[in-house]
Amino acid sequence: MLRSPSTAPLTTPLRALLVTLLAALLAASAVLLGAGGAEAAGYRYWSFWEGNGKNWEYATQGPALLLPDDGTVQGFRFSVSEDSADADQPRRAPDFGAICASTPAKDGSKRVALVIDPGTPEDAPAGEEPPALRTACAQVAPDASSAEALASVAKPLRYDSSAMICAISGYPKTGCGEQVSGDGDGGKKDSSEKPSAPSSASSADGDGGSSGGGGPSVGLLVGIGAVLLLGVAAVFQARRRR
Repeated sequence: MLRSPSTAPLTTPLRALLVTLLAALLAASAVLLGAGGAEAAGYRYWSFWEGNGKNWEYATQGPALLLPDDGTVQGFRFSVSEDSADADQPRRAPDFGAICASTPAKDGSKRVALVIDPGTPEDAPAGEEPPALRTACAQVAPDASSAEALASVAKPLRYDSSAMICAISGYPKTGCGEQVSGDGDGGKKDSSEKPSAPSSASSADGDGGSSGGGGPSVGLLVGIGAVLLLGVAAVFQARRRR
């Protein structure tokens, strides 16, 4: 008994065409996903944090603009991160009582507890070793900014032209918010962009979004899938007409 054209097995040319289309989609997806992974990058910089009594919150103003109240706890953490959403917090609890226990209150001044965390060797620039995490109780004028409080206990500080903190107590020796490749080898990429972090005098972006990273375009993948489906449909339509 003859089989109907719609149920006839695929001929060798048609089968080859389907295999080719599938291979093209898989190859394109692999290239795009691989490119997205290669483009995934972070920035090596000092992030700025505020203690809320129990936990750390990413600061929404730069230290040059923020005027902390007496009894405030603030943190600085050096690490590699894409943006505020995945930034590493200081590795010490924001405990004002513990940090400023030996610094009595004094009229005409305020106390700001600081946690200065230079991060891990994995986040350090090539050839540098991060110093130990330390805390300090800055006693400064009532109208002093967070940057002034930091300068009173952690000199030398280094800034770039946009007032972004590049180094605290001389660490790191070089670099400032440079982009670091996402391939795990700590290599640098040439980039003129800097992290939009409140370590600078400008306020941080409030959406906590990513830095426009280079993941594969969903639209492009969908488009490739659509082309594949159209190709399959054309193959079966051709079979029905034979």
